[in-house]
Amino acid sequence: MRQPTFLDLLPALAAALLLSLTPVARGAVFQEEAAEVDAPAVSAAGSLIGLEWTEDEVELMVGTIRERLGEYERLRGRSLPNRVFPAPMGTPFVPGVEPAEVQGGGAPVALRAVTRPDNLEEVCFWTLPDLAALLRQGDVSSVELTTMYLDRLRRLDEHLHCVISLLPERALAQAAARDAELAEGIDRGLLHGLPWGVKDLMAVEGTRTTWGAEPYKDQVLEETGTVVRRLDEAGAVLIAKLTLGALAMGDVWYGERTRSPWNLERGSSGSSAGSASATAAGGVAFSIGTETLGSIVSPSVACATSSLRPTVGRVPRTGAMALSWTMDKVGPITRTVQDADLVFRAIQGRDSADPYSRDGRVPVRQMPERPLRIGVPEGAFDRAAGVEEVLKELEAAGHELVPVALPDYPVRAMLVILHAESAAAFDELTRSGRDDLLRRQGASAWPNSFRAAQMIPAVAYVQAQRLRSLLMADMAAAMEGVDLLVHAPYASGVLTITNLTGHPTVSAPFVPAAGPRRDGAPRTVCFTGHPDQDEALLAAVTAWQRAHPEHVLHPPTPWLVESAPEAGKDRESKDGEGEGR
Repeated sequence: MRQPTFLDLLPALAAALLLSLTPVARGAVFQEEAAEVDAPAVSAAGSLIGLEWTEDEVELMVGTIRERLGEYERLRGRSLPNRVFPAPMGTPFVPGVEPAEVQGGGAPVALRAVTRPDNLEEVCFWTLPDLAALLRQGDVSSVELTTMYLDRLRRLDEHLHCVISLLPERALAQAAARDAELAEGIDRGLLHGLPWGVKDLMAVEGTRTTWGAEPYKDQVLEETGTVVRRLDEAGAVLIAKLTLGALAMGDVWYGERTRSPWNLERGSSGSSAGSASATAAGGVAFSIGTETLGSIVSPSVACATSSLRPTVGRVPRTGAMALSWTMDKVGPITRTVQDADLVFRAIQGRDSADPYSRDGRVPVRQMPERPLRIGVPEGAFDRAAGVEEVLKELEAAGHELVPVALPDYPVRAMLVILHAESAAAFDELTRSGRDDLLRRQGASAWPNSFRAAQMIPAVAYVQAQRLRSLLMADMAAAMEGVDLLVHAPYASGVLTITNLTGHPTVSAPFVPAAGPRRDGAPRTVCFTGHPDQDEALLAAVTAWQRAHPEHVLHPPTPWLVESAPEAGKDRESKDGEGEGR
């Protein structure tokens, strides 16, 4: 390609001048001048900074860049005093926002007596404490449980496409070792001997870590993520690397589209697609997912699982694919909230290899013996008809409901933070041209987003981080005086706000009086707590869910066949896209 001349660069320089205008001046000309951000201007601007794209790629970028120009304008609409600093990385705490001195934590779990069914597969939906009780009674071995879950997951995968790699050798060796330990009186805790699966953006030594994306389908990272190591130490048995939408967006990976076990015509949403699908279908006892902007909450809604998206920084991300260093979180996807609590206890805490991880405050043994003050954001149930009935249940339990006004910020425009950080994380992929290997290539797909992000002004990114600092402080003020919030998953902008502020959120199934969804699945209600109050949040929602077991349903699986091809085999992709990043 020839070197651009000054005349070639004039359109790009005009676009740069447009970006540099003051908010007032630029506001007067934005609508008229935005039309000049066309393909030649984008191509010339790319050349100016040493990047080249095909004509088709440039045409796709134009619309995205024009849209983002409007978002930069919305960022400039907020006045920022000079004293405001960018949000700190990996923590929800800014000056004036301090963690509570004492948390309420769940009480120790007492195991009840259980009976082994004639068909062991009937335990596939049991809770973690009941599986732990069965194991400790000597009525089943970890090897038996692991073999059952491996076989079931292999058969489920033919329909759900939720597995990238089964790990039978590693799993059965672990299970045999856990059985030997129990025989010697060594008990690592309630997760001892229980089979689980991890989203395949977490490295496990000796396995492929594909990130769900064609360019990385043969990638082997010779390390093991801290969360996996901690669950190994807790005695859990890893049986599978589960699917994720490519590079942690949606439910379409390089092999197929992951499905919801409630309706095989629907995707499981994303990007923790396989983790939610496999857990809901009884293919694993629990799983690990990640979230940047909805990737635990969204598949939990689609698959009707319980889950915790923890406070940012409470669970280390060592060994996990980075998408956004300031927004990524790792958390459990389970069948009950109490199960999520048990898994969270095993994986949380500081890791020296993750500079943004930290320990929480030491929890007290139980929640305070008083009714809770539960905040209800304005419009908290506007997007989930019927789910507001949860308010009646909470009031009947003696809790006080308090109206809460959430801070009003241009949070969609503030996602320039995610656009910039994700593009930086995959800058080499973009510049190498290997982004063409990704299956999804539309305007909303990663390749186009990464390319368009090369045009994000550095000032816009920093200004968004400064607004984020103010949002954190204002969110803390809004929640002052309440113990937690209750809301529908996507209502009131809570999902985007709390992913920017780092607040923890629990998702839980809920069946209103009118009944479940058309596919038979429960609907979902969310509870959001104060930063680093994950234990208190989990304890409160566990108590509510225990009082209403009718909300926890499991999908019927009449389509489950007796045998199926080897899990993880590549398949032809079908159209579809899940939510979540």
